[in-house]
Amino acid sequence: MLSGWEPTSTAATTARDQTLALLAAGPVAMRREHRAGHVTASALVFDATGSRVLLCLHGKFHKWVQLGGHCEPADHTLAEAALREATEESGIAGLRIDPVPIDVDVHAVSCQGGSLHHDVRYAVFAPPGAVEQVSAESEALGWFPPDRLPEPLAGGTARLVVPGLAAFRRACPLPAP
Repeated sequence: MLSGWEPTSTAATTARDQTLALLAAGPVAMRREHRAGHVTASALVFDATGSRVLLCLHGKFHKWVQLGGHCEPADHTLAEAALREATEESGIAGLRIDPVPIDVDVHAVSCQGGSLHHDVRYAVFAPPGAVEQVSAESEALGWFPPDRLPEPLAGGTARLVVPGLAAFRRACPLPAP
């Protein structure tokens, strides 16, 4: 999927290429035990109007970030992993995902004493009236206008807004006047 994906930024191009190189190691690159790095999946969740995004105040590094995490053996695709993570971490049923990534990012993490997350990021859409519930992984959840994200914000989260909004417009077009 990543080899045919059109990156949304120069940084995403570099991260995609690094992730494809990591995946040459085989299925081990999908497991958190792989010290050289492993693939993760995350989701920028939009409300039904596209006027707010849901972020979590992460319990381990105390910054606001999109929802997401490690792939599990039962996940058949990265989009499936991102949707599962978004559902688990938000408590919102009925989320929908755009299956085309909006970003790829590589960043250092403390997994296994120090590793890299090769995070493939998606846009996810909440149903009307969605109410979030904080999970054990978050200190808090909050809805924010895309142009007024909270601080402290994790690196790379802000760059998800523009491609995420483009995905929202494709998936949830406004009715004609």
